Amino acid sequence: MDCFASLAMTARQDGLLRGACHRARISRDPLARNDNEDSMLALLSGPHHGASLSLMDAETSPSRSISSHLRGALNTCRLAWSHAARLALDIALPTLCVACREPVDGEGVCAGCWAKLSFIAPPFCPRLGIPFVYDPGPGLLSMEAIADPPAYARARAAVRYDDVARTLVHALKYQDRTDLAPAMGRWMARAGHELLGEADALVPVPLHWRRGWSRRYNQSGALARVIERQTGVKVTSEALRRVRPTQQQIGLSRSQRASNVQGAFKVAAERIADIQGRRVVLIDDVLTSGATVDACARALLRAKAASVDVLVFARVVDTHKAPI
Repeated sequence: MDCFASLAMTARQDGLLRGACHRARISRDPLARNDNEDSMLALLSGPHHGASLSLMDAETSPSRSISSHLRGALNTCRLAWSHAARLALDIALPTLCVACREPVDGEGVCAGCWAKLSFIAPPFCPRLGIPFVYDPGPGLLSMEAIADPPAYARARAAVRYDDVARTLVHALKYQDRTDLAPAMGRWMARAGHELLGEADALVPVPLHWRRGWSRRYNQSGALARVIERQTGVKVTSEALRRVRPTQQQIGLSRSQRASNVQGAFKVAAERIADIQGRRVVLIDDVLTSGATVDACARALLRAKAASVDVLVFARVVDTHKAPI
């Protein structure tokens, strides 16, 4: 009898609930809708419906609870294992500063050596990016820019080519330290923000295929890809090619450097459309005499580039000459 009474009570409450819902739908009186909503809430909060909902929660909660606990335990184990593996690797093979070989946490340069880097900041020559000793006023060019203007429009560098910068460049270039490229590329992006804000394409200075095969990667391309991620300016790496091998520029005079790279670069005929009418930023690791980037700029301008600027990690600054 109790079972039948319970079923009857449930059916009666369900009927009342349907009626209240129907009246709430057809009623246009806001007060009537509020009354109906109150009645539905009262029905839903009744003892039988509360018991039914509690019963459903009791039936489904154990499986949900077990699965959530398992997922939490797995995530905790995964994080602990990752942390332990990273800690073991740091202990077995600690990252060392490339300049002083002291252990370092991060990007390969300790705080002391980072402080020794000579970052280039204004005032500098607006054409060549050579730092001035003092601010000579807006628009004044350096003596080098006036005496021998380059084919490119502007050049910018992140740091002076001093001892620490030389160590970084050689580690990236000859010692497979590609882990240095992210930090170096970020510094370059900051130094060249004026050029990159107007650029349509990044073109890394190419290697000849023989040297690229022996070195396995192009350090200028590695820097360009970091700058691409920082700025969104796309890298166009296949347009400019080094069509003949050249000897190392190290140890050559200025005139020998220019002769060494003369005619060494060319824009492929099928890639002229990637360059024509576009504002290009050449990417390289070091600017010494400027012979290499000047030869590249001439090749890009022959392919009808709208303009060519240069962005490097480090540039040689002749401290024996007056900058202005």
